[in-house]
Amino acid sequence: MPFRIVRNDITKMQVDVIVNTANEKPVFSFGTDLAVYEAAGAEELLAARQKIGELSEGEVAITPGFKLPAKYIIHAVSPVYMGGAAGEADKLRSCYEKSLKLALEYGCESIAFPLIATGSFGYPKAEAMEIALAAIHGFLMNEDMMVYLVVFDKESVRLSGQIFADIEAFIDEHYVEEKAKKEYFPVNDAVCESSIRLELDECADVYEKRTKSERKKLAASENAMSMPVFAAKPTAKDSKRTLEELMNNVGETFQQRLFRLIDERGRTDVDVYKGACKDKKFFYKIRNNVNYQPTKHTVFAFALSLKLSLDETKDLLASAGFALSPSSRFDLIMQYVIEHEIYDMYKIDCILYDLGEEHFFGCE
Repeated sequence: MPFRIVRNDITKMQVDVIVNTANEKPVFSFGTDLAVYEAAGAEELLAARQKIGELSEGEVAITPGFKLPAKYIIHAVSPVYMGGAAGEADKLRSCYEKSLKLALEYGCESIAFPLIATGSFGYPKAEAMEIALAAIHGFLMNEDMMVYLVVFDKESVRLSGQIFADIEAFIDEHYVEEKAKKEYFPVNDAVCESSIRLELDECADVYEKRTKSERKKLAASENAMSMPVFAAKPTAKDSKRTLEELMNNVGETFQQRLFRLIDERGRTDVDVYKGACKDKKFFYKIRNNVNYQPTKHTVFAFALSLKLSLDETKDLLASAGFALSPSSRFDLIMQYVIEHEIYDMYKIDCILYDLGEEHFFGCE
């Protein structure tokens, strides 16, 4: 589980290191900066920061965490947003990339970021989120570390108002269709199939009770009317033979289909499990078990990593015994992003977070 968006107070995060939005000079101001200093112990932290001296925008430095649950604090000097033409994006990206690199050098296994520069520094939240996700994604494709993005509100993770409006409309439309089905066709397929089987069985029972001559007359009249003739119930031997035939025609398991797709697309194992936000240990648990049974979230994760079409995704789901459900908001969101070729798992997690759905990332 390498990435997670959480709503929390960053000073309370149980991680190896937190990142603080810092000033160029060794002083602290207000907002998150003030909260970090107060929680860590202002005098001690300020003294440590003063030893570092001034830093330029986009630069980072590390100090102990003092009274914080985190062992370290990385001070990232945020760029002040001046309209976007003064290299702010490069400086903001540098804050994330250099913080992650420094955390790695100090042996940290977990790190928590605020959405850097979006407070008093004035960086637009949607643009800042895009930069944060790109930097974190690039790092996690090559390294293993638990990365948290700590936000205070849903607006912080919103990438595009139009995307969310489109998804909400898509969900509403499919909910209306599903509701209409239940209202006008309340009996589901399983019930219909059961009723048909019952009728066939009852007809077969009646047919078996007829005399031989009655059967011949009935068969002759039905043939003349081009109507089907009900056969007698299959015997135990017939049932056993049918079951054996079915077992001999079992399709691919989820594991077999997954690795066939990986091979067909010329992808490497590392590329695929990193793209699905899974770790190596988890991935090889699947590789070593032909009958591995994944969760539905895991199937979707690999479908997105492989950039499967909607039909291919349905086939992969079916191999694990799942299907897309029009009654599931999560499934409808997955259908939307696949149809619109939105395969960035980090953006998808933002969409899920904003729509109040369960986050994507995580392993069984």
